[in-house]
Amino acid sequence: MYHAVAAEPNEATRDLSVTPEAFAEQMAAIADRGLTPIGTAELAAAWRSGRPLPKRPVLITFDDGYEGVHRHALPALARHGFPATLFVSTGWLRGPYDTGGALDTMLDWDQVRELASAGVEIGGHSHTHPQLDQLAEERLRYELIHCKEIVADQVGTVPASFAYPYGYSDRRVRRAVRETGYAQALAVGNGLARRVQGPYALRRVTVRRSTGPDEFARLVEGRAIARTFARDRALTKGYAVLRRARQVRGRVLGTGA
Repeated sequence: MYHAVAAEPNEATRDLSVTPEAFAEQMAAIADRGLTPIGTAELAAAWRSGRPLPKRPVLITFDDGYEGVHRHALPALARHGFPATLFVSTGWLRGPYDTGGALDTMLDWDQVRELASAGVEIGGHSHTHPQLDQLAEERLRYELIHCKEIVADQVGTVPASFAYPYGYSDRRVRRAVRETGYAQALAVGNGLARRVQGPYALRRVTVRRSTGPDEFARLVEGRAIARTFARDRALTKGYAVLRRARQVRGRVLGTGA
């Protein structure tokens, strides 16, 4: 799971960014190890049907829709002929639906279409990038449906895949994602994706600015995942307790975003 690919990101995206040089080296490492990148829809379809996956499959995914995915990541992907999946927050992209909430320089829709033409699967990532599990039902459905409709209108294909903003979801959110027509969805979880997780809670591992070559090698080979992300998991558990408390408080007060 990538976010920004940028030499000089702003402070809001720095920790979850990678440099263009690091990204190119990481794609070369995937090629050197004989891994086979596939799209999110391809993975989910194979697991649903029981069809075998290619040798040593790996997903390359990007969240949010930062401009560096087109400027820097696409040439590196093209160099190796790698597919990838880009999950866009439609209200963050430059253009007619921009809500002004983006954290850094974002893609515009021409660039998104160029990425799609180059074989990048375009998935949904909500409209305004909220914590979906904190939203009332009407707003939740709006975030999912509006994102889907905008992508379909701008790209010409209905997005089949979704990624939860911040990785947050619960049973209600996953049901809404399914019922609004997405065929599969990705969380974070900082673990390997397994068929047993089901098509609406597939895990990913985070690649960030501090991810060096040795750590990246361990990630793509599935080694020492729990140790690498022990701190992240502890923080995630704490956030989960806080979000549940907010949900209960919202229901008691009859409020919702």
